[in-house]
Order: sequence, then C-alpha cells, then structure tokens
Amino acid sequence: MAVCARLCGVGQAGGCRRRAPVEEEEEEEVRAEEAPRSLLQLPPEILVEIFSCLPGTQLPLLALVCRKFRQILSTDTIWRRRCRTEYGVHENLRKMEVTGVSCREVYVKLLHQYRDILGLWQPDLGPYGGLLNVVVDGLFIIGWMYLPPHDPHVDEPMRLKPVFRIHLMEKKTATVECMYGPKGPHNGQIQMAKKNEFCTNCLQTDYHRMSGGRQEEFRTWLRDDLGRTLDDIFHEHMQELILMKFIYICQYDNCLTYRRIYHPPSRPDDLVKPGFFKGTYGSHGLEIVMLSFHGMTAKATKITGDPNVPAGQPTLEVDLTRPMRLPSIEQLRNFSELSRLVLDIRDLISREQRLAGGVEDAGSSSRAEPAQAPSPVASVEESAANGPDASENGEQQPQDLQAFVLPEEVMARNGEYPRSCRVCFYGTGLIAGHGFSSPERTPGLFILFDDNRFGFIWLELKSFSLYSRMKDKFQNSQPPSPEAFDEMLRAMQLWTT
Repeated sequence: MAVCARLCGVGQAGGCRRRAPVEEEEEEEVRAEEAPRSLLQLPPEILVEIFSCLPGTQLPLLALVCRKFRQILSTDTIWRRRCRTEYGVHENLRKMEVTGVSCREVYVKLLHQYRDILGLWQPDLGPYGGLLNVVVDGLFIIGWMYLPPHDPHVDEPMRLKPVFRIHLMEKKTATVECMYGPKGPHNGQIQMAKKNEFCTNCLQTDYHRMSGGRQEEFRTWLRDDLGRTLDDIFHEHMQELILMKFIYICQYDNCLTYRRIYHPPSRPDDLVKPGFFKGTYGSHGLEIVMLSFHGMTAKATKITGDPNVPAGQPTLEVDLTRPMRLPSIEQLRNFSELSRLVLDIRDLISREQRLAGGVEDAGSSSRAEPAQAPSPVASVEESAANGPDASENGEQQPQDLQAFVLPEEVMARNGEYPRSCRVCFYGTGLIAGHGFSSPERTPGLFILFDDNRFGFIWLELKSFSLYSRMKDKFQNSQPPSPEAFDEMLRAMQLWTT
C-alpha cells in the first residue's frame, strides 16, 4: 500500500484507486530493484567477469539474447581472457589495439577459424612421411615441420622448420603465408579437405627459386631437410633419387595434403611413457617413430620412412610376455650366442602357435586355458633381478640394471650407446626391398635402456638401431579415445601402401 500511496497520491486511509493485480506487479518491480535476480539487472562489470569465464564458442549465442548483452560482449577484456585461456596467447594483446585489431577479431578470425588444424599431422610425401606440429605461437598460427638431427647424433634435439604461418593484417581476414624458399614469406592457401585432413598450396612458387636453379634447390633440400647429400644417394638406388626429386617438387610447388595423427595414449602399467622417438636406420639416416602400447605388445610405428619401409608401417613389434635374460658380457660379445637365444624364443612361439592351432582344429573340450600374461612392469623387475650384476670392468651395477654391450659383428652407426639396460624382450622388425617389396618380419632383441632410450638389434641385418625420446611438448594432440588412436594406426598403414 505504501507503493500505491506514492504512485496514486493518496494515503492508506483514502483507499486505493488501483486494482490489486497492478499493485502486485509494482511491488514485484520494487523488490527486483532492491535485490536484482536476473543477469540483466547485474552491473556491467559483473557481467563482463561472468562472460569471461564462458567458452568463446558460447558467447555468440549470448549476443542474441538482448542489446545489453551484445554491447557487453564487445568488451575486449572478455575476448582477451578467452585467447589466453583457450589458446595460450600470452602476448601483450593491448598493443594490438594500436594497429586497429581487437582481441575479439584475433579470437574469431584467427584462433577459432583455424582451430581445426591445431595439433599433429603427417604430410603425404610418398614413403618419407614427416611430422608437422601446428601451434599458436604468439599472435601467429605456425606449422612447424620436425626434422631429425643429423645422423648419427640421435640424442640431439629435433630441428624445426616453419612451413606456413597464419596471422591477421589489421582488420582484414586471416592471411596464410608459405614460409619455404630464400625470399621470405609469401602468399599461400590452406583448405580443410575433410575431417582430420587439410591441404596447403603456395601461390607464389617463384619465391622458391634459387640462383643456381633446380639442382641447387634439390641439394639444399637434401642437406637441410634430410641431412643427406647427392653422393649419399648415388651410392644407393637411382630409383630413390628420382623418387626424392619428384617428392621435392610436389612438396613445395604443388598442393600438399596433411593427415591428423595423435600422441599415443598412456596407461599406468605401460613399460615406459609412450611417445615419439628418433632412431638410426642404417644408410637411411635418422627417422622418427611413435612408440605405443597395446596390451602386452609394444609397437614402434614409422612417422618418417624410407623407400624400403615407408612411413606408417609398424617397424617394430615387441612381445612383452617374452623377457630375455642377457648372458655374461663375454658371451654377449659373441653374435652367435645372442642369435641362438633370440631364435630359441622364436621357435618356442612357433611351437606354441602350432599347438594352439592343432587343438582348435581337433575341437577338443579339454584345451588348457592360456596362462595369465604377466605385467610388463613385473617382467622388468624379474629380468633385472635375474640378470648379471657386474659391468665390464667388474664394478657393481645398480640392482635394476643389466650390463650391456653390442656383439662384435653387429653394426652400429652410433657407438655412444648406453652400457647398461633395464630389461630386454623378444621382438620382430619389419624389413623389405626397395619400394616396400617382399616385406617380412624378422626376429630381434628389444633393449630398454631407460625412460628415454631404447634399442633394437636386427638379427638378419646384423645392425643396431638406437632410439632417443623427443622431449617436445605437443598440445592439441591427445586422441579422443583409445579406439580413435587404434583406428588412426590402421589408417596410417593404408596411406603408404
């Protein structure tokens, strides 16, 4: 009634000329003024704080609610926080206002527009493959190609080469630039071909030209990208030289396709942390592999390849149910002794497989249940406990390490391999002729040195490959599910076959 007296000009004694429903509505409005209950009645600074906490993809919907929301969403503070929170942009975004580019434009026209290409990719370069990491780098989106260190320095860091970059030019749309060639950045294009696949195209290939012509360009590509020379190639198949020349032309002068790959998922019982490693491959130099775990099997899949075994193929498969005890150092130096131990396990596996197949064919109901597979962690502990505990000079090794030395007949491009290891397992390596002809899996020895290094002895080739972990941090690279990662591995094998 006090409200009615104020609005109608009469007191309670004189009665009220307003109807009850109207009075109730006015009373509700007064209560709303005294204690705001809706977002519309909150102060603008509070709304800015609330909207800054919402994902940027939901903010356009808020702008459709009312004019007040639309005005508040024009505040750059909101979009500055979204740029930092969602994409890790830690640059001083206030400086951009001087150039006329707002944080909202950075988010909408650059970061959000190209969000689908962030992460890890493999280029379609025939058998050679590769590893591309697309990241937000300051106020740019840059595609970095990862190149292995020069052979045989496997423990050195990766070499990074920018392939393309995307940025905003004032208030225009995002600009794509090709970064290849000696003349600096120039116009390029990026197209999302389909889900988990995109293409790049250079629009000014004259920027790739060198004064010495194609021959100088090709030599530079071999030296900088592959760490090889023409003399190295001439000592191998001429077909490889022709193939590499074709790939070079396709890589930089035509549209190049990239397919998404994921960082392998990790589980608590994995032997070591899965990830990307760089390793030696005989005359082919250093290549990148991806170590992943699948139950009691470990796989090393080629990310970069060569004309014999292309990228995408499982170069190593390790049976984690078959740990091997290393003999003494003197016996280990004898290749025949090591070969005998590995082949004995191969023959045992073959007999078990034949026996299992024979029982199945007979349809016997008395078939024995397979034994429970041991944990790989338990295998490490057991093997370490039973392994030799003395090094070559008689010094005691830590309890969890075994002394290790390469057999004298085994070739190693890098003699600086570790002289102790945690555990060894039986495994197989994939070898093939030129052009991936007649591929076959051959037995070998997988050696886990530590958390960041492992090796493999190829019995048939009498060679040793040493692998060292890539310690780069890859963002936007985790698979949505373990099934998605397994599907990606199957697809990788089809890309190059």
